[in-house]
Amino acid sequence: MPERLPPPAGPPSAGPVPGTPVRVLLAGVYGHGRTHVRNLGRLVRAGAVTVAGVCDPRPVSADTLAGLGDPPWSGDLTDLLVRTRPDVTVICTPIHTHADLAVAAMEAGSHVLLEKPPAPGRAEYDRIARTAERTGRACQVGFQDLASSALPAIARLVDDGVIGEPLGISGACAWVRPAHYFTRSPWAGRRAIGGRPVVDGALTNPFAHAVASALRLARATAPADLARIEVELYRANAIESDDTSCVRVHTRHGTPVTVAATLCAAADHDPRLVVHGTRGRVTLFYKRGEVRLEAGGARETALYPRTDLLENLIAHVARPDAVELLVPLRATGAFTAVVEAVRTAPDPAEIGEPHRVRLADEHGDRFVVSGIDDLVTASAADLALYSELHAPWAVAPTTYGGTPPAATTAVREAG
Repeated sequence: MPERLPPPAGPPSAGPVPGTPVRVLLAGVYGHGRTHVRNLGRLVRAGAVTVAGVCDPRPVSADTLAGLGDPPWSGDLTDLLVRTRPDVTVICTPIHTHADLAVAAMEAGSHVLLEKPPAPGRAEYDRIARTAERTGRACQVGFQDLASSALPAIARLVDDGVIGEPLGISGACAWVRPAHYFTRSPWAGRRAIGGRPVVDGALTNPFAHAVASALRLARATAPADLARIEVELYRANAIESDDTSCVRVHTRHGTPVTVAATLCAAADHDPRLVVHGTRGRVTLFYKRGEVRLEAGGARETALYPRTDLLENLIAHVARPDAVELLVPLRATGAFTAVVEAVRTAPDPAEIGEPHRVRLADEHGDRFVVSGIDDLVTASAADLALYSELHAPWAVAPTTYGGTPPAATTAVREAG
């Protein structure tokens, strides 16, 4: 076991109460909803839940629901809530439907596990929060990576001064996505539909985990924790939203946070967060819970487990005084402030020829932004925006808030 990395902890909270299966309704069966179908099957086999019903606009086959019993199906969530009265509703539906469905479930007396991002903007987020407070229903947000014991382990390293004075937190996120990814559903690649915000962009959906986890490491959970937001949005594909983007947030505590993201990389890279210090750094590969400490000329690595968010919600509902939610809605307020900044920013600037290359390979027909893999890495190293790295297609950031402290120079010097 590494000497300075905290030992991997067990689950941060107890699991479901044995012998008291909870009635769970699933809204959204296809796409990412299949992950919830598999998880529900596991919990059904463990005797922790029964599936009260499934909701999806498309009919659901018995094969899709194998192992979940014979739950009723409906394309109308309100109808199903009235008929089944679930204890917990899992909402895994398009982003712009989250507020309406979460409110309907809580109004019907159900607690909610709401997939990320919780809302496409501040107004919808506030509506969900007001309903949760008024009804007394719990609302857990599906940022599964925030349920990793890696985050408190990294916080201990920082608090103990293992990497010296913290200088900032950065994220490097580069994936390959073919053209059909942006047409996989009517809301994919959209900023709005019929006047309703969607905000399906690189920072707010596929790499939302990176943004949320970076903010948690910076101890920024509420909008009031943020002093300034700078955002740059770009697109190589023929879509409304951004497929390549970066954001820099300065917290009230003085910590700068950057995340550079692209879905137009030459190759897939394991997304990572880096906590920079005056005497070292900590890197988190959040998809697999790997923490790498580099300090004092030595490198140490450890893997940290995650607690299932549905189990945590069920345990909290059973014993609210003993088990805290790992990702309560209120803990995603700062993330939603970033979503709001993306929503209100100008439409993404196009990355055109000669700065993008069209490929047809094993990944499918796709665009690659020339040099973007290296730019993402450079952004994470220096906590810099694409425009500051002199990307030839970059434009000035859209800025919200006041003047930040000068901190990125210190990161470059320490690196």
